[in-house]
Amino acid sequence: MQRDLSFFYKSIVDQDRCPVVICNLEHEILYMNPAAVANYAGRGGKELVGRSLLACHSPQSAEKIRQVTDWFAADVSHNLVYTFHNEKQNKDVYMVALRDGERLIGYYEKHEYRNRETMERYHMAQ
Repeated sequence: MQRDLSFFYKSIVDQDRCPVVICNLEHEILYMNPAAVANYAGRGGKELVGRSLLACHSPQSAEKIRQVTDWFAADVSHNLVYTFHNEKQNKDVYMVALRDGERLIGYYEKHEYRNRETMERYHMAQ
């Protein structure tokens, strides 16, 4: 018997204490978990849903986001890129590919509060 697990998946994301921002391949913000809404309250919070993620970034950052999504699309094994470390909040931020099987359907921004990342920024080698 196949069960619809979408409610469980949403609950996992919603309960995460770290911000999660989900985007489609057009860089439209589709969903922000409660932690993301709170984290980005000063920039509009939940009003950011439906807007372009690229509009929330500098031109240099927007270009990096495009490069990462191109890299995700290039190979099904390309799924995780470390983007930066926020020293003040002691967190690392990643872009993670979202796939329907092997087909790239979007990406999400994942924040992890922890010890400093050792991977190079934007390192995209396997």
